Amino acid sequence: MSVLDRFNLTGRRALITGGSRGLGLEMARALSEAGAEVIITGTNEENLRRACESMTLDASCSVTAIQADLSKPEEAERLCDVVLKEHAPIDILINNVGGRRINTPTEDLALEDWQRIIDLNLTQAFILTKCLGGAMIPRKWGRIINIASINALWPGKAMRGRSYEASKGALAMFTKAVAADWAVHGITVNAIAPGPFLTDANRRWIGEKPEFEGEVASSIPMGRWGRPEEIGPLALYLASEASSFMTGSVLVLDGGKLLW
Repeated sequence: MSVLDRFNLTGRRALITGGSRGLGLEMARALSEAGAEVIITGTNEENLRRACESMTLDASCSVTAIQADLSKPEEAERLCDVVLKEHAPIDILINNVGGRRINTPTEDLALEDWQRIIDLNLTQAFILTKCLGGAMIPRKWGRIINIASINALWPGKAMRGRSYEASKGALAMFTKAVAADWAVHGITVNAIAPGPFLTDANRRWIGEKPEFEGEVASSIPMGRWGRPEEIGPLALYLASEASSFMTGSVLVLDGGKLLW
């Protein structure tokens, strides 16, 4: 098998949560271009429709969309039921959905808000890993990629509430623990820890505070934010045979942000 052949995903089926836009959509594109059948999930039907339309401009692309609000554990369980009944087997699982959404100081943070962010970033990943990843065990092959954050390793100076860092830090350790358990089954479990990327969510922050873009860029050795498409090749590597001896790793993709 040649080096490039190791990145070929023909015959593989991948599910990417939060795949209708941003980093999730770019990872879905990358895996699709490598030959995988792709299933994307999201909460917004219109965003899912647009994502599918943009991907199917390539006639060779196979993409399916499923609406699910994964901030609710019961919705994560429903998604797993649908996928296992109608779209199995899943060879590659990318637990990408997540977010912060609030900026409330810890001393003022309501328990229900804390729990909502924990469920959004962590609980749903556990449920999908348990159900869809667990179904990989009898087949003795699988790839699970969890999208953490540099805030799993470093508390953001401007952040408040700390539920985001706590959930992403737990996701990173969950990655390592499951990787240790499932290595014997031929399943690799790794995480990507992105730094600042110009996603739609961050562009909204920049729209409200224009100076934010320059402030963040100046704190990155490369002097700029990441472009969403720059995560695609790394996701493809972790999803393919090219990464067959890598498991339990948390790969930082941040333009050097954590160096300063």
